[in-house]
Amino acid sequence: MRAHHARAAKALDVQSEPGSEFWGWSGRTLGAPARTAAGAPAWLRVVSAPEDKAAGTLWDGALDAQHAFGDLDGYRPALLGVHDAFDDTTTYRAELSARVDEPVLSGDPVLQRDLQLPDSWWQDLTGALEKVSAVATERVAVRQQYMDRAIPEFPGIPAPAVTCWTSAHADLHWANVTAPLKVLDWEGWGRAPEGFDGATLYACTLLQPDTAARVRAAFPVLGSPAGLAAEATVCAQLLQTVARGDNLVLEAQLRNWAETSSAYRSAGL
Repeated sequence: MRAHHARAAKALDVQSEPGSEFWGWSGRTLGAPARTAAGAPAWLRVVSAPEDKAAGTLWDGALDAQHAFGDLDGYRPALLGVHDAFDDTTTYRAELSARVDEPVLSGDPVLQRDLQLPDSWWQDLTGALEKVSAVATERVAVRQQYMDRAIPEFPGIPAPAVTCWTSAHADLHWANVTAPLKVLDWEGWGRAPEGFDGATLYACTLLQPDTAARVRAAFPVLGSPAGLAAEATVCAQLLQTVARGDNLVLEAQLRNWAETSSAYRSAGL
């Protein structure tokens, strides 16, 4: 990975900067700071995959997002260049992006402390996501087949009907946002039930009631009939991770959320 990172830097005409390496899950990605030939701060990230897996939604997510949104009025780090390389049966993609100097708001997707963010931050977030939701795409982040199977299995309610499908970031958690606002990691964006991003952020805030209430205030679709499908889907996704032994700190809150959704549905609201 380090060798391919160095080759990608040469191919994209950037200089690596001294600093920390950032490794992704199981060494699948390697990112590090760099500077363009013009001296602009940048970020060079290399992702690897078996040759037969180097395609599809996740592989092309950043490139598709650049084509669809650009820098999203400054709220998304622009993709500056892409370089692909091959080595035996492995494919490597290097993505050069504008560097984000602000730290993410949490080192963990699940928020571990209350945040006091200004109203302007929430307005920036909801405004950016409204622009995302208005973009038409064939990319799929959430499949109806998954909802039909997982929602009865994990939250334990019939899968709600989706009243509206919209484009979503689809991985909106606290380790993917900064203040001032930048929204990071666009690998998995695509079509999802309306309210999916708000529901995801809310789920990752369940340990902090005050901030969780602020999330719900920012996304009024949550708690409405239109948002029930998104809430049930996110709840199912996270309860599925609990069943695998992950996100155990959220289990009690997720069970309560599932019961609330069940009561909500039973009441016909």
